[in-house]
Amino acid sequence: MKKLFNKGVKQYLKLRYNRIERMRNAPIELQENTITSLLNRAKNTEYGKKYAFHDITDHASYIQKVPLVDYEDIKPYINRMMKGESNILWPGTVKWYAKSSGTTTDRSKYIPVSEDSLYKNNVAASWDTMAITYHEDPESEIFQKKSLIMGGALSTWAENPTVTIGDISAILLHRMPAVGRPFYSPDFKTACLHDWEEKIRRMSQICAEDDIVMFGGVPTWTIILLKKILTETNAANMHEVWPNARYYMHGGVGFEPYVEQFREFFPDPKFRFFEVYNASEGYFAVQDRSNETGMLLLLDNDIYYEFITMKELSTGHPQSIPLSEVEANTNYAVVISSSAGLWRYMPGDTVIFTSVSPYRIKVSGRTKHFINVFGEEVMVGNTDKALSATINELPAIIADYTVAPIFMQQDKKGGHQWLIEFEKKPDDLLAFEALLDDNLQKINSDYAAKRYKDIALQSLQIVPASPGTFIRWLGSKGKVGGQNKVPRLFNSRKYMDELLDFINQ
Repeated sequence: MKKLFNKGVKQYLKLRYNRIERMRNAPIELQENTITSLLNRAKNTEYGKKYAFHDITDHASYIQKVPLVDYEDIKPYINRMMKGESNILWPGTVKWYAKSSGTTTDRSKYIPVSEDSLYKNNVAASWDTMAITYHEDPESEIFQKKSLIMGGALSTWAENPTVTIGDISAILLHRMPAVGRPFYSPDFKTACLHDWEEKIRRMSQICAEDDIVMFGGVPTWTIILLKKILTETNAANMHEVWPNARYYMHGGVGFEPYVEQFREFFPDPKFRFFEVYNASEGYFAVQDRSNETGMLLLLDNDIYYEFITMKELSTGHPQSIPLSEVEANTNYAVVISSSAGLWRYMPGDTVIFTSVSPYRIKVSGRTKHFINVFGEEVMVGNTDKALSATINELPAIIADYTVAPIFMQQDKKGGHQWLIEFEKKPDDLLAFEALLDDNLQKINSDYAAKRYKDIALQSLQIVPASPGTFIRWLGSKGKVGGQNKVPRLFNSRKYMDELLDFINQ
């Protein structure tokens, strides 16, 4: 029965792939249609009336009338929506909210998940991802075997029990049509457990018995599950447990530092890694070619995009540009408008276009996750790449890392301090440290200029952390789970000092 179902899905996805071709061939037209549709549907909401959506005719009038916002700007509107008010940011009443806290704040953000954003963005993008996967590999059996998703947890909101909050992954699992549930592991009760340790324990037992063909999740948390399964099964690698495993869909953090570790889990060269850009605010992009590093921007899924250069972002009143004006190899902050009721909203991510025909991107970091204390402008993409290059030459296995500035003092130069949790330490830590510094200079010319003859910056310093440090630290902050991540870079010592204090305790 499942074989026939997979065959039917395969035929549907062949037709659906035409959408992907249209995103490649008519991107600007799709984006113009998207913003017109979004504004028209929301013109009678409170926000739409306040900013005269009915008078907006083009990008210029849109950015003139509607303000650029972050979460704190629209939080009062979202609070009212969560309390049951209708037609505020989006038509109707929104009863589902994606809980997003990350690591930049101890307070949670609640991102509306309207019925439109759920089906026209998240679900639509999931089908688009499957269309790409089956196009790349026509022998795919995703709808014949099982997939594993590292889901989060759900709960009702204390101030209004009709509202459900939780990780976007948990919302998607809970709202999944019944026809899709037989193709997922574990059972949904286990997948949405609040107790993360209990969840990992149960998942390792259940999923080890299933025929998993695809799985997804943030690398750090996925690694914990895979290790648990290998320990319990005494298998040499995951192919012995899941002989038909073919794909890992990863996102959320840079994957480069983890590639070799995952290749040890899945040594078969046919095993594929696909990157997706699926945030609490929406499903933005997916890697559409296995030989391409960039991800295709999904342009027909109820999200309108704008971009701000990092130089412009540093001004008091940054001006955005539409998709038609972006350039390759330039770092941009992302701005979105969507059927979640987010209007000219900044999620906090930065991207670089690897191609503008078609529009492919890679996530370069966060608007708040960088180091530029000395004019070095080091982004997360730089440190991930430098670390990956160093590991290739001086073998080591990295669990996680964070970087912070060492501020100049009267008798000391400034620099960067790296706290790295090694699964397997390099044979020579000092040599690793020197090579990492050299690779970062090769990747980032601004860093190299500041490092020239040690005039402005001294060589970076590595502090090794014991296994499990970052997970325990996240747990101490109540941030255990698949959607929580360690800040890679920060322009102050806030997180570094917290971590060092935590280690010393």
